[in-house]
Amino acid sequence: MDKRIGILTYRGDKGFGDPAYLRRLVEEGMAMGVEVYVFSPQDVDVVFRQIKGYEPFGAGWKCKWREWPDIVIDYYRYYPLEKHRQYLPIRQGSLFRFANNRFANKFLVHQLLEQEPELNQWLPETVPFSKRNLGDMVKRHPRLYLKPTNGTGGRSILRIERKGERFLLCGRTKKQGQKNEILSNITSLSQRIKQWTEREKRGDEMFFLQQGLDLNLLDDRTVDARLLVQKDGQGKWRLTGMGMRVGPVNSSTSNLHGGGTALPAGRFLSNRFGLDLAELIIYQCEELALLTVEKLEEHFGQMMEFGFDLGIDTEGRVWIIEINPKPGRDIFRKLGQLERYQQAVRRPLEYALHLLEQDSVVSQ
Repeated sequence: MDKRIGILTYRGDKGFGDPAYLRRLVEEGMAMGVEVYVFSPQDVDVVFRQIKGYEPFGAGWKCKWREWPDIVIDYYRYYPLEKHRQYLPIRQGSLFRFANNRFANKFLVHQLLEQEPELNQWLPETVPFSKRNLGDMVKRHPRLYLKPTNGTGGRSILRIERKGERFLLCGRTKKQGQKNEILSNITSLSQRIKQWTEREKRGDEMFFLQQGLDLNLLDDRTVDARLLVQKDGQGKWRLTGMGMRVGPVNSSTSNLHGGGTALPAGRFLSNRFGLDLAELIIYQCEELALLTVEKLEEHFGQMMEFGFDLGIDTEGRVWIIEINPKPGRDIFRKLGQLERYQQAVRRPLEYALHLLEQDSVVSQ
């Protein structure tokens, strides 16, 4: 194995975040003849230029000192604030050759895409949270979402529905606890949301309000599409796959981590909209994702993959809800699409090797 790929991720007292995926990454690397190991910021020894790298061992992990990686894939997603302070100097410095650039928070990404004429029409109205913005938004939209700028897995998202003079709240905390409440007026709503943001934020994290869409393609359930776009071994953007996520009854989100289920996109959309419209919707989703990643690279530089959460409303209109540069891919495994899941795991490694090949050509 003459190439080494390091996977930078969070490791806390209970181990790694998303260990099943990290295990598959290392195993796929071995199958490709590449040394792949997992490490966290606390495992970097700058003085001796070595890494305490982890690899699967039985049901757990074993570690040993490794040589410096040729390239690093950044999958650092789960962090308490004190760990984030260890991560940033490594990510912002020049210690490693990274396969993927850093990305902005969700609200800044939305603002950037709003400036693109080709993309603006696909975006729900989104504004920073403030008492004034809340009052304006509840007048314009019967449903709103309150979201943190750096949340993952549907955590800390609150759905707000206006029912006459009352407001229904439904959400999940950062510890995955359920929140359901009815408030009698806008004053109570504003106070409750302010409490929510103070309790749920991480560090100086901000919250924003987003227009709620009518995504109840099934009664009392939130449904959206997860689409994965990745670069392949030649550095070209490819659609890896698409599936539908169906949230539990009366849930604020459809996230699989929050109890959602996965369904094949073609079959679900055909049953709901008919074959012709379903094919058009899928085509629009694919074209929208491929156009968006090109625009994102213009802003953020070289990227590797994105997960798109796309809303499809009851009229069949497609909306960009959220874009994640470090996406999960478990939806394909839950759909029984095991070859597609394997491809989703392998493509980041193939792309990292492609970058190393480019580097060697440039240096010759």
